[in-house]
Amino acid sequence: MATGVAALLLSANLCAQETPPQAPGQDAQASASQQPDGADPAQESNPRLVQARQLLASLHFQQGDIAVPGASAHFNLGPEFRFLDKADTRKVLEQLWHNPPDDKVLGMVVPANTSLIDDHGWAVVVTRTDEGHVSDADAEKADYAQMLKDMQNGIAAENPEREKAGYAQMTLVGWAAPPHYDAASKKLYWARELAFSGAMQHTLNYDVRVLGRTGFLSLNAVASIGDSAIVQSGMQRLLPMVDFDPGQRYADFNPSTDKIAEYGIAALVAGGIAAKAGLFAKLGVILLAAKKFIILAFAAIAAWFKKMFGGKDKNKRPPTVQ
Repeated sequence: MATGVAALLLSANLCAQETPPQAPGQDAQASASQQPDGADPAQESNPRLVQARQLLASLHFQQGDIAVPGASAHFNLGPEFRFLDKADTRKVLEQLWHNPPDDKVLGMVVPANTSLIDDHGWAVVVTRTDEGHVSDADAEKADYAQMLKDMQNGIAAENPEREKAGYAQMTLVGWAAPPHYDAASKKLYWARELAFSGAMQHTLNYDVRVLGRTGFLSLNAVASIGDSAIVQSGMQRLLPMVDFDPGQRYADFNPSTDKIAEYGIAALVAGGIAAKAGLFAKLGVILLAAKKFIILAFAAIAAWFKKMFGGKDKNKRPPTVQ
């Protein structure tokens, strides 16, 4: 799942001072501003934790039918999900999680029964890519088993450079959920299990792509592999709640006027589109999981994309990571 969210980096100052897990159904905003019974006084006096709770209390969660400005798309959320608009999403990413500024994020979907600073909290970052209409002609032809091997080999080959750049070595363990494309709804999803050197737990990377007329919508979630069942169940419930607006749906594509993307379904699953600046041009979405910082590099797999795009016209504009 390559995403336009670049180099999201969590703050180590919040790592050891999180709120205890919430009971199912407990409102995250309320818990952010209330002191839990039996709370550790040291935690309550931590200015970083107090600041985080104040920020959470300032967020404006939306529910129900939500239009996503800048995406020509909408969510029809059930009561188990809430939505943060672009401004509040940037507050979470930049002020709560201390990420570099990124204007490309469009919003965030948050489960209603968990806090964004909860041990088992997770969220879905929403972005949109407009590089053309993505053909799904290769959806049934893709060899995902071979693709997995290529991705694993590509990641292993790039680990020395990743380590030199100051990042943990990464291993693609396998599919946590194999790629699946729903031709009727034009939605693609898959999940990967990754391991990072020095991390006690593996990471779940769950991706959804909603294909549209001129590009696709990305829904990206990252969590600890221990929360795999919760996240995968949640993402499956969220899947039918998102769609493009009329006029921007996949079926609205006009071949005489609309641009066609230089890649298909297989390229989306393989990790995104090769970056002009190379492997470390962008990093993917990062989420706090199990009180540990998991830096997940959604790297373009050099060997895979060299093979995929090697025969393309060199004069064409190269695709970029989204």
